Amino acid sequence: MATRRTLRVTHLDSDYRSDRSDLVEGFYIPALAASTHYDRAVGYFSASVLAVLGHGLNDFASRGGQLRVVASPQINQEDVAQIQAGYALRAVLERAALRDLEVACQDPRAARGLGKLGLLVADGRLDIKLAYICAENRIGMYHEKIGVFRDEHDLVAFKGSANETLPGLVGNFESIEVFRSWHPADSERAVRINRDFEELWADRTPLLRVFAFTDAARPFIEECARRTGTTDVPQVPPIDGTVITLPRPDTDGMLTIPADLQVRDYQKQAVQRWFAHGFRGLLRMATGTGKTLTALSAAAQLAKRLKQEVDLPLLTVIVVPYQHLVDQWAQDVERFGITAIRAYESTDSWYRRVSYLLDALALGTARGGVIVTTNSTFGRDVLQPLLARHRGHLMLIGDEVHNLGARQLRGHLPDSAAYRLGLSATPERWFDDVGSAALQEYFGEVVFEMGIGDAIKGGALCRYTYTPVLVELDAEETELYGQVTEKIARTLATQQFADDAEDESPLGRLLRKRANILGHARAKLPALRREISKREHDWFQLLYCAEGRHPLADGINGDLDEPTQLDQALHMVGQELRMPAAKYVSETSREQRRAILRRFSTGDDLQVLLSMRCLDEGVDVPAARTAYLVASSSNPRQFIQRRGRVLRRAPGKDFADIIDFIVVPPEGAEDLHRETERRMVARELSRVAEFARLAENEAATLDILRPLRQRYGLFEI
Repeated sequence: MATRRTLRVTHLDSDYRSDRSDLVEGFYIPALAASTHYDRAVGYFSASVLAVLGHGLNDFASRGGQLRVVASPQINQEDVAQIQAGYALRAVLERAALRDLEVACQDPRAARGLGKLGLLVADGRLDIKLAYICAENRIGMYHEKIGVFRDEHDLVAFKGSANETLPGLVGNFESIEVFRSWHPADSERAVRINRDFEELWADRTPLLRVFAFTDAARPFIEECARRTGTTDVPQVPPIDGTVITLPRPDTDGMLTIPADLQVRDYQKQAVQRWFAHGFRGLLRMATGTGKTLTALSAAAQLAKRLKQEVDLPLLTVIVVPYQHLVDQWAQDVERFGITAIRAYESTDSWYRRVSYLLDALALGTARGGVIVTTNSTFGRDVLQPLLARHRGHLMLIGDEVHNLGARQLRGHLPDSAAYRLGLSATPERWFDDVGSAALQEYFGEVVFEMGIGDAIKGGALCRYTYTPVLVELDAEETELYGQVTEKIARTLATQQFADDAEDESPLGRLLRKRANILGHARAKLPALRREISKREHDWFQLLYCAEGRHPLADGINGDLDEPTQLDQALHMVGQELRMPAAKYVSETSREQRRAILRRFSTGDDLQVLLSMRCLDEGVDVPAARTAYLVASSSNPRQFIQRRGRVLRRAPGKDFADIIDFIVVPPEGAEDLHRETERRMVARELSRVAEFARLAENEAATLDILRPLRQRYGLFEI
């Protein structure tokens, strides 16, 4: 294996002058070939110089070389006038620097270099900053010319008249002085020049100001590369051995409705209603009716109108509850012609991309863009300041918008968003009038509604049968249910309203505990075994379990080793009944989730998929034909979402079956007040009534429940 060349053995001279030496062949290419880092501070920098550096830059890039450039844009009289008129200085200087790049692009020789430049930017190996004089109320040009090459042990610093431009290296008469760190006579000056660059890069040089330019230049560089036919950038292996290829840039960043998209009539009507209500409103659309494609169609049509009427770009921000929904939305956005920025998890993975997009929109080098983020990231202090920088048109799409009404999120909804669209099958917040009112005040009223009944009639969802299965609380559960209900009544009596039943308030905790008693009722598992045994040869079965543990397991005398309901159900289905099964929970990684859903959809691998809340919102499982609601609260949002999961259309699927486990007090329960019993049954029956109303077997369902209705006098439900 050949020993890699170092700076010390390149035999560089102490100076280079155009009348007696070749700056490119004699100095730049040998120095690049031996370096791991190249730092350059110069009055002008042009991509065209990369075409001249040729194979020296190729070798530099293949070794993972890092290039840092500080340059000064050339400002003209119009720029000066804008600065004097109060325009943002940074924006003016960025436009001037982009103008310099555009001039350089006119030279055909720049085409080869632009591909290399784009690759270095995409791979994080090239950083560009702009410098300018800012002192005593004057703006001046940074005109210094210094550079530093480094390998693992030594450095070579130089200074002189040459700019980092094509004329500067091959056309003009130039000279540079070179200082090598291993030469005693050069060492001090080499170290000093290197220190000067580091101070400059860190914006610590008096009289000067330095700011980042890479992200602002990126879309322009990629567009120039596309125009000059150099978008097919050669692959270069970075340090870790993987291969990076610069992606082909979007044409203009605008969402465009794909030609093959079949937009249903009701989706067109929803978009028209939203337009007619001033580009604000809520779409109450049942799960499975295409809310995502409807919203993206609205955004695409809005972008087209803005371009025609005012020729202004549009930034679209989509906020979703979970990370897997970010990925699903991003895939759909891809169909509309652009690549969305996925803002979640590590800030390092998206912050710079968002920043460069905002700069590109401000400079007019991008026509639009899409950011898809989670509720959690949206509410953090990292993304919010970035969005505050945007001064153009902003559209906010809230998916499962009811979540944005929570106290910790609704305060972050940007007032600057002139265009607002909320999506949900159930936009109202359960037991939270304040949050519901805040959502309607921000997004506007419900402008279009497509319920499950209409969706079934229209063929967007499949028909279904509904089977309620009655199970009784045991004595311990009955006693605990009565105690918690009394505490809820006392809490409500001391409050004027319930601020948010899902937060960590005393009321929220009590309501969740009472719901958990019903969700974890021990009689459900034997009933489930009976029901699932009837379908032991069927595929595509979903099973919804209660979250956490049985409330009695958390008490002083509780059994903390008692398995969760999900684990007990998984053991019963997978081990006792020998049906291939898997659980799909929050701890399951995204890669595992995708693999599980693929296995489930084949119809010959996994028979049963067990989950808690992870399949409630947004997950596409159209193959599912049977759903067991072992645990489903009286919150309409939850049970409507769960019904929607199993009603999605799929090839060969005409019907779905829903088996719902309804909890009732034991007959003659002594630990419950009669009215408490009645209200418990009423809450459960409200869900039954909603499910039965649209079921194919509505009459049979009502017959099953007739004795219960009669016992508690609940025929009005």
